[in-house]
Amino acid sequence: MESPYNLVAGLDIHKKTVVVVVLQNAQPEQDYASSTFGTTQFGLKELAAFLRQHGVTHVAMESTAQYWRPVWMTLEEEFTLTLAQARSTRARRGRKWDKADARRIAKRLLSGDLTVSYVPPPEQRNWRLLSRTQVAMRESLVRLRNQVEVLLEQAQIKLSSVVSDLFGKSGRRMLEALLQGMENPAELASLGDRRLHASKEQLADALTGQLTEAHRIVLRLLLQQIDQIEQHVIDLDRALAQALAAHQEAVERLCEIPGISVRTAQYLIAETGPGAEPFESPGKLASWVAICPGQQESAGVTVSNRSAKGNWMMRRTLSQTAWAAVASKGSEARRRFLAWRPRLGTQKAIWAVAHYQLRVIWKVLHDRVRYRSPDTEALSHRALMARATRVFNQLRNLGYDVSITPPSKPVCINSKG
Repeated sequence: MESPYNLVAGLDIHKKTVVVVVLQNAQPEQDYASSTFGTTQFGLKELAAFLRQHGVTHVAMESTAQYWRPVWMTLEEEFTLTLAQARSTRARRGRKWDKADARRIAKRLLSGDLTVSYVPPPEQRNWRLLSRTQVAMRESLVRLRNQVEVLLEQAQIKLSSVVSDLFGKSGRRMLEALLQGMENPAELASLGDRRLHASKEQLADALTGQLTEAHRIVLRLLLQQIDQIEQHVIDLDRALAQALAAHQEAVERLCEIPGISVRTAQYLIAETGPGAEPFESPGKLASWVAICPGQQESAGVTVSNRSAKGNWMMRRTLSQTAWAAVASKGSEARRRFLAWRPRLGTQKAIWAVAHYQLRVIWKVLHDRVRYRSPDTEALSHRALMARATRVFNQLRNLGYDVSITPPSKPVCINSKG
């Protein structure tokens, strides 16, 4: 099939250099122009001028680590860009060098053989930066809290065995007292709230240990890091809420789906966009996330149906929402999970629930409809109001202006859209 492009460029991007080869559609076997540029702002401006001078309209590059991002941001306003997955630009063994790589990318752009990656617009990239940074910080919090528990075990203090939340108000009071040098187990136990399930004797027994000065130094540093990261997470919560303020209605609609909280809805919008416009169908979205079964067949025999690697943030988020939805009594997700688990097993059944939820998410975002589960009539009015109140309290805490208004004609959504 003849390419609709006249002049195209293929870029082989490295940390310090960009190799460019320009091909003409009429003579794809002969280089129309080629050159090498630096990756500083001056070098990238020279690259843009070079492409402009030779009348290039379409540019393709490989998704190489993070080095493609500055090039993309420099060229995206003026040229039609294509980001190709590295697997679709791979060279034969022993045939790899920079100029040949750039030429091969340009040729495959002309022939339409590139597997294209989705690159969101600049505003959505900022949303992703905030949401993914927050996820990374939450993971750091988990790691630091585990380190605190390990440190207490080394000091023979078993507080986490009798207190459900080591970093709740009671737990933090006891940890701060330990840092101040308090060693009497009975006095430490008296700092616990009366609502704790553990008795004073159990607390005193668990707080009997040998906390050395070295333990105190490390514990103080870990708690300071935890406090700092918790504040950063709060700041990112506010920043993300402010960035998505214009799409509050989409956040509210997503929150009506069982298993999806306000934070989860923000993460989903940051990854797919407020209307999921780049994805023409729920199947396209599922394929991009790689939450659908893969297919590897040879001679009529299925070798593997393992899912491919997709968007890690979406896969992580959908896995969490699937477990949360399954825990929701009376939900459609739970009904499907209980029906699929005997045949598929727990893990595959959860993955199937996540795929079902993704199709519902696409419908809610793409068609801008409100969610109404097939099980809505079975839920009590009290349960529905409790769910709505919880979601809207979360929205208000993030600064959104919301009120509960029942829809006049709710739309019923099922897995088939």
